[in-house]
Amino acid sequence: MVAHAYTVAFEGVEARPVEVQCAVTAGVPGFAIVGLPDKAVSEARERVRAALTTMAIAMPSKRITVNLSPADMPKEGSHFDLPIALGLLAALDILPRDEIAQTMALGELALDGTLVPVPGALPAAMTAAEEERTLLCPRASGAEAAWVGNCRVLGAQSLVELVRHYTGDATIPPAEPGELTPDPARRDLRDVKGQERAKRALEIAAAGRHHLILVGTPGSGKSMLAARLPGLLPPLSAQEALETSMIHSLAGLLDEGGISRSRPFREPHHTASMAAIIGGGRSAKPGEVSLAHNGVLFMDEFPEFPRTVLETLRQPIESGEVMVSRANAHITYPCRFMLVAAANPCKCGYLTDAGRACSRAPNCGEEYLGRISGPLMDRFDLRVEVPPVAFTDLDLPASGDASATVAARVGAARDRQAARFSGQAGLRTNADAEGQLLEEIAAPDADGRDLLLRAADRFGLSARGYHRILRVARTIADLAGEDAVRRPHVAEALSYRLVAAKES
Repeated sequence: MVAHAYTVAFEGVEARPVEVQCAVTAGVPGFAIVGLPDKAVSEARERVRAALTTMAIAMPSKRITVNLSPADMPKEGSHFDLPIALGLLAALDILPRDEIAQTMALGELALDGTLVPVPGALPAAMTAAEEERTLLCPRASGAEAAWVGNCRVLGAQSLVELVRHYTGDATIPPAEPGELTPDPARRDLRDVKGQERAKRALEIAAAGRHHLILVGTPGSGKSMLAARLPGLLPPLSAQEALETSMIHSLAGLLDEGGISRSRPFREPHHTASMAAIIGGGRSAKPGEVSLAHNGVLFMDEFPEFPRTVLETLRQPIESGEVMVSRANAHITYPCRFMLVAAANPCKCGYLTDAGRACSRAPNCGEEYLGRISGPLMDRFDLRVEVPPVAFTDLDLPASGDASATVAARVGAARDRQAARFSGQAGLRTNADAEGQLLEEIAAPDADGRDLLLRAADRFGLSARGYHRILRVARTIADLAGEDAVRRPHVAEALSYRLVAAKES
């Protein structure tokens, strides 16, 4: 008679149900796992065998066959250990078959039967809730999985605890959600001396989720400004926190089951590979663009990233998702992030300083920033020059608004956008609007439209650039608390868009 247990196989952020069928039959003794298992799943039989031995359970001298159904779906990861062990124990009539069939399990087994935490407990709990099953997992993963709420989660320290629970010797209490991860210490915008235009650009970018590039000499404060952007962003909504945490769960980044309401801020080094940025590797794991979902991806020394890496950003920026393609799988991850890039104006960094520029100026600047292709540069809504700050200005008192004040204005603008896009699936900020909807919400007044059309004709704006200016102008109006987009809003949006065009 076949015993049944259930687990999941991960395809991106989706956890697909997998039925574990275990049969103990007469024949040549052996232990076979079928159903497209990878090496880690195939090795589960040795871990399960050792764990049962420590529990003084002898393996029967029969043929043991474990089928992972659907058989044509690839199975990867060590989290199949626990459901295979439970299926085998049910087949041996040590555990009640009907109760095990009502559970979904994941967890790695140590040789002594201890349950080792594995990534993906949160999406697995989502699937268990949809299937109306109890989730069994290692105790260290229980706090993470319990955040789903409408799924009963049992976290055990070892396989022995689960056996005692289902045999009635000792009951395992349901797992409780982990603590909210405290917000990290925020750096204040007032720490930055000068750079008022760049600060204003940060505020606009935060309010509408607009992509921003900062260009300036070394030490002008580009990285310092970007590091203060998290303090301007509103906390994640419940839905956004769940989306982001599911990706971080797959990457194993949730600390002790805690979920954060702070927006992610990822800053990969320019030596990072394409798989690290976009996603991939042996198991097609999420990359930095997906780990920054609903948050910020900060890429310092932007032109120093490999050209192939930069060009692959073009599609995710537009679509908000990235597909990692492999020979046997096509996995899609969400990646709706705000891209903030920082770059020097040239290789030496002092193109605008005649006394310090190298002998190849201005050609070196054209070559260096030329590493950023035109189509990619066209996707930046805001382009800001960050001039050097005189050392005499560093002794001046702090200027401009504090981060808390700016964050309040950003929050108010985001609230206006939330009300505007309520009922619109997938739309949360002005940066998401397009087509007829964008024309309706960002249509400028007569003077603003005339200015925009003349600028588009004078500087040869692309259709993408035209629409991005409309989005930025809409955000500027939201920050001002105005319903209509007027000429001053369009003029300010144009000033950030046409920096590169004026330079050329």
